[in-house]
Amino acid sequence: MTITQDRTTTTTTERGDEPRGTLTVLGPMHDRFDEILTPEALDFVAHLHDLYENRRYQLLRTRELRRDAIGAGSMFDFLPETAAIREDPGWRVAGPGPGLEDRRVEITGPTDRKMAINAMNSGARVWLADHEDALSPTWENIVGGQVNLFDAIRRQIDFTSPQGKEYRLGEETPTIVLRPRGWHLSEAHLRYTCPRGRTGRAVAGLVDFGLYAFHNARELIERGRGPYFYLPKLESHQEARLWDEVFTETERELGLEHGTIRATVLIETLPAAFEMEEILYELRDHCAGLNAGRWDYLFSVIKMFRDRGRRRVLPDRGELTMSVPFMRAYTELLVSTCHQRGAHAIGGMSAFIPDRRDPEVTRQALEMVSEDKRREATDGFDGTWVAHPDLVPAAQAEFDAVLGTDPDQRHRLREDVHVTAEDLLDMSVEGAAITETGVRQNVRVALRYLDSWLRGQGAAAIDHLMEDAATAEISRSQLWLWINQGMTTADGMPVVREKVEFLIERYAEEMGREEGSRAADAAELLRDAVLGEDFPAFLTNAAYDRFLS
Repeated sequence: MTITQDRTTTTTTERGDEPRGTLTVLGPMHDRFDEILTPEALDFVAHLHDLYENRRYQLLRTRELRRDAIGAGSMFDFLPETAAIREDPGWRVAGPGPGLEDRRVEITGPTDRKMAINAMNSGARVWLADHEDALSPTWENIVGGQVNLFDAIRRQIDFTSPQGKEYRLGEETPTIVLRPRGWHLSEAHLRYTCPRGRTGRAVAGLVDFGLYAFHNARELIERGRGPYFYLPKLESHQEARLWDEVFTETERELGLEHGTIRATVLIETLPAAFEMEEILYELRDHCAGLNAGRWDYLFSVIKMFRDRGRRRVLPDRGELTMSVPFMRAYTELLVSTCHQRGAHAIGGMSAFIPDRRDPEVTRQALEMVSEDKRREATDGFDGTWVAHPDLVPAAQAEFDAVLGTDPDQRHRLREDVHVTAEDLLDMSVEGAAITETGVRQNVRVALRYLDSWLRGQGAAAIDHLMEDAATAEISRSQLWLWINQGMTTADGMPVVREKVEFLIERYAEEMGREEGSRAADAAELLRDAVLGEDFPAFLTNAAYDRFLS
């Protein structure tokens, strides 16, 4: 049910003599939203904005300046000013907190009620409860997801489908790790007013983190776990430092022991790959590990070098496996860096998913996932991701074969790894090409994903692959780049705007016949993203502003 309201809800409390900012709720108050958007919780999140909102803005501006410099001819390298951190062998990160000691299989997924229960019953050791790439950030999904997390932590979550099927928790459930939205995203349904009276949208990451920590940190600790987070889209150790300060202030405000909060950082941008060690150092009192976020990493590589000519143009997405030189170097460096500092190295997600109605598709998916996880376990990763409960046994079997009864393999320091800046930037993919099939697939995936996202579903099964915002970003950024660099397919077809626009219209027309289709809106968004001269930094920002806010 929906609770109607004639006015917004505002928190206006002050601490001591210092004026404090406020958060005003602009979105509708659906059933149980009042349990999450309490005055006390909003006051806490507003306090985090008072301290960190301006720094976040400055760091986002720094991102833009660095991208501009790369476009103008600068190149990435390891930072000379932080060499002392990398050369000091004496420091280590805090490591896993209670319930995070064994992470051999983690399942990822959004926080809607049914999928939350399925993830909790999957047999995985960890559930990455996703409020970022796998969640369409409708107001109902964002606050409803917090309600579902609140209930899951307290084991009071259940669900009955329209067909009458009941979903309830089993006896054994995984440790929950929340992925809040990245620093670049805002929340339009909460308005922040700073102490000086300036107003604007709330910072999405602080909203997701703050509401979850405020309501659940103590409950998690009492249940033998803790408030744990995945940090997405970081591009520098300064951004990691900002999160560390947020954690420290949260622990002080909520009366938690310093270091109670644990974070795993997704290394999913090219700039962050050159600052892995510094990111660990900045978060060392709160850090559990790093994750190889492969799909966003590919998107970041494409985005960073979009103005650097044909030599930096990558072929079809299907050719960009984990064995190509720059991806191999990135994952090898991640494992070595983590284990040298006592951190977990968590592998990425294979996009293949099973189909219970098609045994052959399922067989192929299990085979591909097993091969992927075997490589990760052999390389020294301590755990990995899957996106479907049916893939948990296959992934666990590969890690069991390497780990045995050990919880991880942090003892494998990988001293044989010596990755240079040139290795991370080696974008050669021998024998690969841009093909007409690749062009068509990129159009189709981006369109279908946007259609799903606009309908409120942030993770979509498309052609037996699990697509999320990161894979849609790869698809649309490749299309833009192939057009703007004047690329030609292997069989001689020029990749031009007219051809791509024709494909967008064709696929949108086919999709428009489906019930509930948002194909026309999806086509409008995709045309803007790939046919114009400007490159939108993120595909979903314009979609959010136009359709969800």
